[in-house]
Formats: sequence, C-alpha cells, structure tokens
Amino acid sequence: MSSPGRPARDLCCKNGSVTRASLEKQPHEVASMFDDVAERYDLTNDVLSLGQDRRWRKEVARAVDARPAQKVLDLAAGTGTSSLPFSRAGAYVVPCDFSQGMLQVGKRRQPWMPFTAGDATRLPFKDDTFDAVTISFGLRNVQDTDAALREMYRVTRPGGRVVICEFSHPTWAPFRTVYTEYLMRALPPVARTVSSNPDAYVYLAESIRAWPDQSALADRLRTAGWSSVAWRNLTGGVVALHRGFKVTGQS
Repeated sequence: MSSPGRPARDLCCKNGSVTRASLEKQPHEVASMFDDVAERYDLTNDVLSLGQDRRWRKEVARAVDARPAQKVLDLAAGTGTSSLPFSRAGAYVVPCDFSQGMLQVGKRRQPWMPFTAGDATRLPFKDDTFDAVTISFGLRNVQDTDAALREMYRVTRPGGRVVICEFSHPTWAPFRTVYTEYLMRALPPVARTVSSNPDAYVYLAESIRAWPDQSALADRLRTAGWSSVAWRNLTGGVVALHRGFKVTGQS
C-alpha cells in the first residue's frame, strides 16, 4: 500500500487503473480511483456513514432551495444521487463529474438527466449560467480548491448561490478524537467488506484529516469572490454546510 504523496507510478493499480490517489490529487489519479468504485459507490457511502449521508443530502437540498425553472449545477455529482432532489423540485439540474465511470453508472440509472463530463477547475459552461452551484463531498478531491471556487463563482448568475457540503472538523474535542480513530482505523476495514476498491477509502480518510476546518474554508470562499458566506455544522461538525452568494452586479 502506498503512502501519501507518492507519485502516480508507485500507486497500487488494478486492471491498469489507479486504485488509490495520493494527497497530491492528480486529476487522472482521482478520476481513475472513482471509476473503480462507481458501481457500489452509493451503497458504500450509506454503510460507512451509518446512513447519515441521506440526512446530509436532505440538508443540502434545503440549502440549495431549488425552484421550478431554475438551473442548478451539481458538481462531483457522481452517479446523480445528489442531483435527484433538485430534479424532483422542478429545477433543470446538470450533474457534472470528471469520472467517466461515475457518469456511465449515472446515465444508466437516471437516463433523463444531462450528465456532463467536466473538471471543476475548468468548467465547460458560460459565465452567469446557473442559479445555484453545489458540490457535495467533492471539493476535497479537487487539486486546486481555489480555482474551483473561482470557477463556481464564474458560472453562477448574479444573485445566485453556492452550497458546499464537505467533511470537516468535529467541534467537541472528545468526539473529534473518536472520529479520527474511526477514520484511520475502523473505516478501511469496514470498506473492505462493502467496496470494490477499499484502498480508495484509505485515501478518503487521509484527505478528510488533511482538509481545512470550517472557518478556513469560509475564508477561501470569500477570497474567491463569494459574499455573505456562512456555514453550519451537521453531525457535530463531521460535515459542514457552507453557503455564499454572488452579489448582483458582480462578475
């Protein structure tokens, strides 16, 4: 098993695919890793989160508050599970991901959705296109976080909003210790029982531990141009929901 930061050539491989990305987050590594887990991705997330992922998706849907005829961009949408609430609300939702494996599974399960291949740092959309842009548990996997935040800002129309759901830092110290132990010791063995690629979930644990805390991510949103940035914690800070707005008249 590789260690964080090793170059791609030293990473474990399976059928020619990278099974575990490094914390350098090279796009081809991350995409290949997600290609390999696409088929059982949603099931694995449900098991590893103890069912909390369903609650988190509901909170994202409330924060996005999609309305009929609005355009919503769902980045890192994977198989499209996260996009369903926006579609059901009557919005025109575009699920976007750079993992071809995820997109293929999504197209098979939700063939009516306009699944689109795209890199969060170079989005294939015009300026001021979407009423809302959202990304759940995907920003952490982007190599250049700040470039992605700027791209989300660019494609959002003035008056529109961004909603980011991402793993974060539990606020209560004793719980934070237990959570860290779960990530690094319990999560990988559990992943071996349900995932087609358990090594990917070692990367998951490492990337969560290395991710900035709530206030640091809020600062990066402001630097990218977003206004009225705020966040709230879910499950004691295991996950944080950040929201910001593109002020009317800004570009």
